Amino acid sequence: MSRFSSSGPSQRQLRVGEQVRAAITTVLQRGEVRDPLIEKTVISISEVRMSPDLKIATAYITPLGQADHGSVVEALNRNARYIRKRVTPALRQMKYMPDLRFRDDTSFDNYQKIDDLLRSPQVMRDLENNGDGDDN
Repeated sequence: MSRFSSSGPSQRQLRVGEQVRAAITTVLQRGEVRDPLIEKTVISISEVRMSPDLKIATAYITPLGQADHGSVVEALNRNARYIRKRVTPALRQMKYMPDLRFRDDTSFDNYQKIDDLLRSPQVMRDLENNGDGDDN
């Protein structure tokens, strides 16, 4: 029986994920990736999730000012091996250098949908009715 629950990432996965996020961000900020689409796009990396064995790093990105996120994600995945090579010096304490994978971060879209729902007339009506008729 394991002492650890599988409900979420371990402290080690979180720590390493943050180190990988910082290293990738530095490489992108310096403009070390010679891809026209990546060079002209400001890319925000919101999170890096590590696999339990720390051999795969999945970076969730948001290209700012770009309507087509898919092409930016595709360009990053095409250059993943090069980016991995460039982040190696910053992560030299790791036993294995993780493979990098890039995915579109859709959490901001989800937050926007929730915000729109909370501001909808039906919810506002329910909030107003709840506040007026509860004076027992």
